[in-house]
Amino acid sequence: MLTTKVEGVRIAGIQCAVPKAVRRTDEWKEQFGEKAVEDFKSMVGVQEVHVADEGQTSSDLAFAAAEKLLTDMGVEREKIGCLVFVTQTPDYRIPATACVLHKRLDLSKDCIAFDINLGCSGYVYGLNVAAQLLVGSNSDYCLLLVGDTSNKGISPEDKSACMLFGDSGAATLLTKDGSAAPISACFSTDGDGFKAIITPSGAFRNCGASPDRVEWPIDGNVRSDYELYMNGTDVFSFTISEVPRQMKRFMKELEAGPEDYDCFVMHQANRFILFQVAKKAKVPIDIMPISMDRYGNTSVTSIPLTLCDLKPKGTDPLRVMMCGFGIGLSWGCVDALIDPQALKGIIETDEVFEGGAVSHD
Repeated sequence: MLTTKVEGVRIAGIQCAVPKAVRRTDEWKEQFGEKAVEDFKSMVGVQEVHVADEGQTSSDLAFAAAEKLLTDMGVEREKIGCLVFVTQTPDYRIPATACVLHKRLDLSKDCIAFDINLGCSGYVYGLNVAAQLLVGSNSDYCLLLVGDTSNKGISPEDKSACMLFGDSGAATLLTKDGSAAPISACFSTDGDGFKAIITPSGAFRNCGASPDRVEWPIDGNVRSDYELYMNGTDVFSFTISEVPRQMKRFMKELEAGPEDYDCFVMHQANRFILFQVAKKAKVPIDIMPISMDRYGNTSVTSIPLTLCDLKPKGTDPLRVMMCGFGIGLSWGCVDALIDPQALKGIIETDEVFEGGAVSHD
């Protein structure tokens, strides 16, 4: 595994945003049958999710989170020199959605802005990129934005995925602070598993695929090549073997153990998977918070969303282990101290960027 360590950077604030519209898992009973839905709820743990409407994008959600965070913290926009946006559901193929967010947030022209194409592991990857970028720059602040509207790319006839995912966005503000505890991280990739979670068409490979939904013999679910496919068996096997192994190796390198952490904030992939990871990594389940019962698997946003869902007691900094894993296949962990006051909460929004439409006139 690749390891990194960043000194002199602090996580100053995290704000999350979800769509106002809520869809309960029970709504699928008429389509899939009561037993299938109840089994899903029991195993996976999702009771309801927030779903973006047709015109609302991941950048709308990330923007709402960022606007509230910057306004509430009183941060001067011209002092933000870095903007990183992590998503797998961008506004356009081109340009980078980070440039759209740069405009909407009214940031300085002396600000670098770019996208990172990652999902499940994207927050921990993005956090490391943003921290490294900030410490090596002349900027005071770096804004890490993340968001996905996964439901837009899922077949409503695919019971392996359509009840699982929720839509959301998040903003994390990083600032320089010479007294801050180090932010340590580790990362791994297994490209052999790139087909385990994939949308086969819609970019520039497999361009001629039919948009029609058909039953896929591999799992019996109905979807098109332009919608998400997930090999649950491969993802499960990968997660319960590689993730706890890396967590233990990382803690050993840090000369730490589960007892040294206030919480382990995991990508909210599946409740049963999280219990298995906790067992293998010897992490008490009561310090592994779960938010997916109310928000589902929110892809790149699941870690900051779970953090903002916490209601920590006291004012002492929390030592947190964040673990992201999945699509790629890629996985990673971040060890950081976070002040409870930095966790700003979760807002609901139905905001849509009207200026995002393109006229042909």
